[in-house]
Amino acid sequence: MLSLVGDLEGPISGFFNFIMAQALASSPNKPCSKNGFTLKRSLQTHQKYSLSCRLHSGRSSNALTADNITKQWYNLVADLPIKPPPALHPKTHKPLEPQDLSAIFPDELIMQELSNERYIDIPDEVIDIYGLWRPTPLIRAKRLEKLLGTPARIYYKYEGTSPAGSHKPNTAVPQAWYNAQQGVKKVVTETGAGQWGSSLAFACSLFGLECEVWQVRASYDQKPYRKLMMQTWGAKVHPSPSNVTNAGKKILHDNPSSPGSLGIAISEAVEIAVTNADTKYCLGSVLNHVLLHQTIIGEECLKQMEEIGEMPDIIIGCTGGGSNFGGLTFPFIREKLNGKLNPVIRAVEPVACPSLTKGVYAYDYGDTVGMTPLMKMHTLGHDFVPDPIHAGGLRYHGMAPLISHVYELGLMEAIAIPQTECFQAALQFARTEGLIPAPEPTHAIAAVIQEAMRCKETGEKKVILMAMCGHGHFDLAAYDKYLQGEMVDLSYSAEKLKASMANIPVLVP
Repeated sequence: MLSLVGDLEGPISGFFNFIMAQALASSPNKPCSKNGFTLKRSLQTHQKYSLSCRLHSGRSSNALTADNITKQWYNLVADLPIKPPPALHPKTHKPLEPQDLSAIFPDELIMQELSNERYIDIPDEVIDIYGLWRPTPLIRAKRLEKLLGTPARIYYKYEGTSPAGSHKPNTAVPQAWYNAQQGVKKVVTETGAGQWGSSLAFACSLFGLECEVWQVRASYDQKPYRKLMMQTWGAKVHPSPSNVTNAGKKILHDNPSSPGSLGIAISEAVEIAVTNADTKYCLGSVLNHVLLHQTIIGEECLKQMEEIGEMPDIIIGCTGGGSNFGGLTFPFIREKLNGKLNPVIRAVEPVACPSLTKGVYAYDYGDTVGMTPLMKMHTLGHDFVPDPIHAGGLRYHGMAPLISHVYELGLMEAIAIPQTECFQAALQFARTEGLIPAPEPTHAIAAVIQEAMRCKETGEKKVILMAMCGHGHFDLAAYDKYLQGEMVDLSYSAEKLKASMANIPVLVP
């Protein structure tokens, strides 16, 4: 039997489980199938009697538990009909070789970044730490459905149960572990909203690594408790741009009031890594090995949905660099390519930083200064600095190359939504489901509500699956802005976008 939220205890639990057992006994599990998956009819009975239908991976002998956490990450590259374009050396413009990345990454992560293997084993030590919060719950948003009056069934995969409060530890832990295994003493990174920086600080504290973080200035000022969280786990934190690096000094010289961007923060962290032999660089999104680690989300979710007798008609997630979105959707794209499922897969990005919907598909640098490899991605230009929206984790000029490639293959679609609509959706979600979402997944919530209202108009009983990548407990200042009527929708300057796109490198064949 699937457990309820909070795992009811004591006499109430015994009575409730007795009632559930009687209900299930009178309605046997009759197998049925949907698009090649074996489903179970117990879902309808369970939902009828469940107080909230929070579908945790709990007490059922068939459900996911910490004892059977997914043991392999999934590499979508292996199954794509057309392989993605290779990353290029920033100076020679030749395809990257493993040795080109050795200054910033440990050997195992370099192998994963360039791998074409379908599955990669998760180290036992990493699985053991994953057990602190995994499996994460798949939850049906029944109260939100009721508020909207929609016939759609809305589920969300909630990653906010991790120590850092988001999906980011799924890759922070293995990145820290591989660095520690290679004898690295210190790692450096960038962070936007602070979710990634917090996650890497947490992971480094487990393996005795020093951690230094450059946090985008706008978020550094907006979210002081994220900085304190990183410091609590032992990290050293700088606002970016900073006077610590040459890259930061140049930006501040040109614009002393720069709000910063993820591209600038990446430049600063990479500069420190390449100039210090005992230091490596960690990245929280964009690159293949990062998205690889995040596929534990989608692999779990596939099993959970099969367990409860559902499969999604549409999957929705927010996109900045793409790790949360790719982590949930890539295993489902595998099943789509295999002909077993055919969900619509929809990315949602901020209007102020619309790399998929307004960017160009071209080779560009992953950072502002131009120190990283050139990657084929949807980009607004590497020196594009987005306006300081509250979803700091989505303020990146480019999209993950692998997601960009999937988008070009027509396997997914993308929309952009302004932040005031997102926060209105967040209030509807919080006041029905109880969870206060981080600003980033509010974009997905807004898109889910749009889709659910279309179902209300058409009468379609679609199954909607959403990536809920983290909680917003450290983002309440953004909610205060919205509740006080002080939040405004930010877009982008057409002139600024044109100028940044003009600086995208032109490669000679």
